[in-house]
Amino acid sequence: MTHRVFIDGQAGTTGLELATRLDRHGRIELIRIDECERKSPERRRELFAEADVVVLCLPDTAAREAVELVPEARFLDASTAHRVAQDWVYGLPELAPEQRESIRTADRVANPGCYPTGVVLGVRPLVDAGLLDPGTALHVHAVSGYSGGGKSLIAKYADNDSPAWRHRSYSLDLDHKHLPEMRAYAGMVRPPLFVPSVGAYHSGMLVNVGLTTRELEGGATPVDVYRVLADRYAGEPFVHVHGYHPESVLEDGFLSPTARNGTNHLDLMVFGNDDQILLASRFDNLGKGAAGAAVQNLNLMLGLPETFGLCNEVNA
Repeated sequence: MTHRVFIDGQAGTTGLELATRLDRHGRIELIRIDECERKSPERRRELFAEADVVVLCLPDTAAREAVELVPEARFLDASTAHRVAQDWVYGLPELAPEQRESIRTADRVANPGCYPTGVVLGVRPLVDAGLLDPGTALHVHAVSGYSGGGKSLIAKYADNDSPAWRHRSYSLDLDHKHLPEMRAYAGMVRPPLFVPSVGAYHSGMLVNVGLTTRELEGGATPVDVYRVLADRYAGEPFVHVHGYHPESVLEDGFLSPTARNGTNHLDLMVFGNDDQILLASRFDNLGKGAAGAAVQNLNLMLGLPETFGLCNEVNA
């Protein structure tokens, strides 16, 4: 059986990446819209009604407006608009044991953001296990490929090879749009101090969360942190917890942000000493951070095996 999916916003970065992945999926038929009709509410309304699931790859305001076109349709929203909305299910299957079933039965699913995916998967298990107090002030530093900024940033990097552009921090007003999502799903009382950066490469992402051993409950150690994560994600098809202080993931002492590009896989790593702990996650900002996660959620929503169309990727 083939399922029909319409992407509203097929021309954007995430929309194009998702369309490429769905074209080779095998169990999903992608409904396409003529270029001249992309902004026609009437034509979009017709295609919404034909689709088993509508994927929204739109700016936030447009995503909210799109839902009102056919409220009875099933939606997977890749924008930020609905990620902390009470009547939407957060589309991170690994979040909690009941999350997959919630996604399967939901009519409205919010695809996670790229940065929050790395933060939540590293921090939430520690909160749930009682190792980390929800009131802890987190510090998060991350770097993403420039594709995370969409077509405009891709064009800027294509035209600029200045060394000054090789690593640039941004959102220095400390009010990044992903902060509410990080706080809510990591189980924290307050949003983290978050410093995102852009690297001079197309895709790939590293998210680093720094802690001190003093912030852990009950005298827990960095090895305890590793064990909690390893137990939490044992058997997960796409989240891979590497051994404590894993030298095997390093290249001459460096951690590459691009090793999981083109896949839906995410590496979780714990580095530490007697005083400090670093939780590091590595994944493709267009994969597990966007389009790959969308395929995973579509599989669940359509009653397909969760790994369908994703299992031919590089494994752990």
